[in-house]
Amino acid sequence: MKRAFALLCLLLGLQGPVLAALDVGDPAPNFSVPAALGGKTFQYQLSDALAKGPVVLYFFPAAFSEGCSIEAHQFAEAIGRFEALGASVIGVSGDDIGVITRFSVQACQGKFPVAADETKAVIKAYDAAMQTRPDFANRVSYVIAPNGKVVYSYLSLNPNQHVEKTLAALARWTKDNPRR
Repeated sequence: MKRAFALLCLLLGLQGPVLAALDVGDPAPNFSVPAALGGKTFQYQLSDALAKGPVVLYFFPAAFSEGCSIEAHQFAEAIGRFEALGASVIGVSGDDIGVITRFSVQACQGKFPVAADETKAVIKAYDAAMQTRPDFANRVSYVIAPNGKVVYSYLSLNPNQHVEKTLAALARWTKDNPRR
């Protein structure tokens, strides 16, 4: 079933990107959710992360599905590039904290936190639910400036462009805002 879902996500993603729910310039809703980093759980607060610099927030449908594992691995491999630009990364899905805790170790390699949005409150706040399967988050990525404004958004079920596109957007933002 997970493979069929992952294949469907990949095929839908090949149609090309569409606009994300929040537009550039929109305020990013603050949130606090249970999260895990390297198998250790904690309470993640967006405002705390933004106090340290820009945040790349990405939503993903289901931990351990093929596309979501690929995407998490790509973010883990690129984490040094995000950090060099002063940014942190957080992934969010509707999975429970037990699944997310395991995912944080395996797919994310303990390099960035992932959050469990079991109530789907964050997913709803960012209008990131899949239209056809509202129990799942859509694959959408945001770059959020320290002032809490969205500076970039990208939506595509194909996991392969999220890292490069958010890195490019973050680099442009950093160049335009050298005194963060």
